Amino acid sequence: MITKDWCRTIAWSALALALLASPAFAQMHPDRIAELEEQVSALAEQLGELEAALDEAKDAEGLDGLRKDVEANKVAIQATQSATTFTDATSVTHLSGYASADYVSVEDGPAAFVANFNPMFHFLYDNKILWEAELEVEVEENGDTNIGLEYTTVDWFLNDKLTLIAGKFLSPIGTFRQNLHPSWINKLPSAPPGFGHDGAAPISEVGVQLRGVAPMGNSKLNYAFYLGNGPKIEGEDGEIHAVEAEGFASDPDDEKVFGGRIAFLPIPSLEFGVSGASGDVAVVEDDGTDIEGDPKRGYEVVGFDASYRWRNLDLRGEYVSQEVEENPLSIAPEGGKWETWYAQAAYQFAEGKWEGVARYTDFKSPHADDTQEQLALGVNYLITPSAMLKFAYESNKGEPGEITDADRWIIQIAYGY
Repeated sequence: MITKDWCRTIAWSALALALLASPAFAQMHPDRIAELEEQVSALAEQLGELEAALDEAKDAEGLDGLRKDVEANKVAIQATQSATTFTDATSVTHLSGYASADYVSVEDGPAAFVANFNPMFHFLYDNKILWEAELEVEVEENGDTNIGLEYTTVDWFLNDKLTLIAGKFLSPIGTFRQNLHPSWINKLPSAPPGFGHDGAAPISEVGVQLRGVAPMGNSKLNYAFYLGNGPKIEGEDGEIHAVEAEGFASDPDDEKVFGGRIAFLPIPSLEFGVSGASGDVAVVEDDGTDIEGDPKRGYEVVGFDASYRWRNLDLRGEYVSQEVEENPLSIAPEGGKWETWYAQAAYQFAEGKWEGVARYTDFKSPHADDTQEQLALGVNYLITPSAMLKFAYESNKGEPGEITDADRWIIQIAYGY
């Protein structure tokens, strides 16, 4: 900083130099001349110090910029070190999941708010083995909190194209359950009829699974094969009430179910899939009472699915059926077939901030009160790529007087993280 003292020094230095250069200076006494020369020498030294101070002052003007550069470099170095640490880490822990809150208004019925939360946990070791799990936490009608285990598996990456999975996993039959059911991915706030509990499509399985991909030039083949405990049959009033295919850690009939899915992608935006499963099942519950020793019977699943995406247009459809054979020796001797299919179209507009959705579903069950046709129409506002606000109307046709025949309005906000 330049002070008044430095200014005074500059003035005296200029005056001394002027006197030394004047004609009168040459006529002075030699002693006086020597004294003035000493003063001038001292002033010259001070002038040098002043010049150095001025240089420092100039450097100080860029001090803030220099400080910012230093801080930026420190941040860059720290980021590089963090990235290196993550890349070089032997193990990595990750938390993700999704949550949603709904407002459901049923025709001729009460309207209510609904909420659920699904945290997902991942632990990867040395890019070779992965543990993953998902919990489903939801508020029940009576206010209690229900916690369920959607899946938990240990995944062993045999190579870049093949993975061995063991534990409880989402059923690879079809695509909705294993890929589309999370609320922030599903383009409507509800699952298609028949793709939920006691429907036509299996939900989960406990066993082992082999998943992989086979490149075929510009095309590829995806596949998944599994061996599991299989579903259980729930009886009621001497007939099969439902096929429970939600993953059980027991196998009363001591017969495993084998199944899987093969999908062909001729181009990345187009996929065709074929699914199937076969095995034996047995009735394990009748009118709410556990039973043992009921004879086993045949069980089969067939599924087809297709999807296509072009720019902002998303088209997809899926068919799944579950069939249980009859057994005259069983407490519920008759068999049954549950089948469902849906076709869905979605289109994004307004620079991807809005989306229109239409879906038609036809679910057939051996029981008339479960059979349902549904036309669902929705409009979504995409808050972010992983968060959306959905407005949907369901026109339902089922057995008169049953909930399957009641139309619904649903508003949902869903977020994936």
